[in-house]
Amino acid sequence: MPDADYFFAFDDLAALAVIEAGGPSFVGLDVIFLKDIDPVDAIAQLEAVMTNCSYEEACQRPGVGQLLSSEDVDSPFVLTVSDTLFDVLASASRDSIVAAAEAWTSGGGVVGLDTATATVIVEALVGLAKRARFADLRLYCWWTL
Repeated sequence: MPDADYFFAFDDLAALAVIEAGGPSFVGLDVIFLKDIDPVDAIAQLEAVMTNCSYEEACQRPGVGQLLSSEDVDSPFVLTVSDTLFDVLASASRDSIVAAAEAWTSGGGVVGLDTATATVIVEALVGLAKRARFADLRLYCWWTL
């Protein structure tokens, strides 16, 4: 199953540099490891529930799962996380985390994901986004198949 590891970096070029290094964890970056959570579809669904928009609208926003690495390789990939999702994660309250997790699971964001696990995932992403914002960095996803 695919792994999607979320990390922060200064910019797109710095995020792409993790490919040559073997991944964000190999260069000591702050990483949230997620397994079986699609970094495009499921994360766009999370963005939709956290910003009160439709899934289709979330998918149309700039930076939602935008591929930065080459399309010519099978894996790994580096994808962007939209500024909209980054902003909502970085400013999320405890109540909004729980509400987002409940909406994400009830809407079928990830098959087989229960609310308790979704809450842990959203909390982890919120923590990462808050640390990235504090350091004036951006969020990215390292995706391996």
